[in-house]
Amino acid sequence: MSGLRERQKAMRRKAIGDAGVALFERQGFDNTTIEQIAREAGVSAPTVFKYFGSKQEILLEMLQKADESALQDAREHMAELDDPLDALCYLEQVLVDHALSMLPAPIWHELLLHVLGGDRSDLPEQYKRHNEALQHEIASLLRDLQARGKLRDDLDVELAAFLLNDYSHLQLLRLTGSEPLDLEQHRRQVRLTSGLILQGMIAR
Repeated sequence: MSGLRERQKAMRRKAIGDAGVALFERQGFDNTTIEQIAREAGVSAPTVFKYFGSKQEILLEMLQKADESALQDAREHMAELDDPLDALCYLEQVLVDHALSMLPAPIWHELLLHVLGGDRSDLPEQYKRHNEALQHEIASLLRDLQARGKLRDDLDVELAAFLLNDYSHLQLLRLTGSEPLDLEQHRRQVRLTSGLILQGMIAR
């Protein structure tokens, strides 16, 4: 019986999350209320609060799922890439692909405008904590490249992870604000800029 109850809880949580994402896409994150999410999911508002403390938590859970699946993909395949630029571009590609598979581009654009635009609400602060965890994971992947001799021994891995993560947010903001979504142009730009970061600008 407990197994059935847990499955029912998981299904209800997913239904609430899916309802939230559908509403965020349809009418925007700011214009969506918990009451509307509850109606969309066919549950009461107190039931929504039983599973999620706020609509921000719904959004952040989707982000966490996207990052977890992307990082698992990156760990499995980055070791196969000999060129460090290929590895960095692949990392950015899987993060973007999984992000867009979990949340549609308009939601990402609205979220990033909040986060990068100096919003003082709870959402940017919660996202900041989530993003610090992602940056830590990126640093771990860079250390793997470093251990394989693909990156300099004296590289400040934490700073490199910060730069790559920060830059990818700006590029994702541009990408999700474009109509139509031009992933090929986005990836060309990421490769050019990542190559510049990787190789530096000092004459040798």
